Amino acid sequence: MKNIKLHFVFDANGKLSKKRLKLLKKFKNYSPQKADLITVLGGDGFMLQTLKKLGRFNKPFYGMNMGTYGFLMNKFKTKKFAQNIAKSKLVTISALQMIAKTKNNIMKKAIAINEISMLRQSKQTASLQIKNGKRLIMKKLTSDGVLVSTPAGSTGYNLSVHGPILSLNSKKLAITPISPFRPRRWKGSVVSDRSVIKINNLNINKRPVSVVADNVEFRNIKKVKIYINRKIKFNLLYDPKNSLNKKIKIEQVRKEIK
Repeated sequence: MKNIKLHFVFDANGKLSKKRLKLLKKFKNYSPQKADLITVLGGDGFMLQTLKKLGRFNKPFYGMNMGTYGFLMNKFKTKKFAQNIAKSKLVTISALQMIAKTKNNIMKKAIAINEISMLRQSKQTASLQIKNGKRLIMKKLTSDGVLVSTPAGSTGYNLSVHGPILSLNSKKLAITPISPFRPRRWKGSVVSDRSVIKINNLNINKRPVSVVADNVEFRNIKKVKIYINRKIKFNLLYDPKNSLNKKIKIEQVRKEIK
């Protein structure tokens, strides 16, 4: 394990300066091409950016949390750092593929690891139609928007809008409305991860919407197609006592503080 080649990626945060220097004194910072794995120091948002930026190198990622919750990350530890990596367990997750068409018929593409959201971009609520392939899920949803979440992302934005928490091995996707007005009590739908979800904006001019793939946004969207792209996979390493699956299970049983 002493010979493991690491590439370090640090979030641009002043708090990291001492810890950054401490790690770089102990370990050489190899290029992504030559490294055995990529170590990411930051928060969940920074990890998502790094996965998309460096995923093409097909290396495993080991995250250390310097943000708030750090759902995708491990706890920050410099002691027994190499040993912790050696004991870590691999989790492979696939990306959501988004293909959108704008009001002016311009195609936009992006991938997401957590969720893809369609959101109203004006004071008017969105008016959306949702299909799973040819099957109609919702003829007309009037709401602030709707999101499609992976199991890995189901405890994030999806959970905050009262969507279901999905087990990592569930092979499901969650379709969750955001502040639904009509039908007011629609809770969304859980579908197979082999689904092809199509969302149409029913009133492009009066009720414009944007689409957001994790942290990438496109505006004035006419329609969106969303599906799991099985050609794009990310390998994440987790400490055995802090696995992604365990974090999801904790959220499933967590009680809200009143």
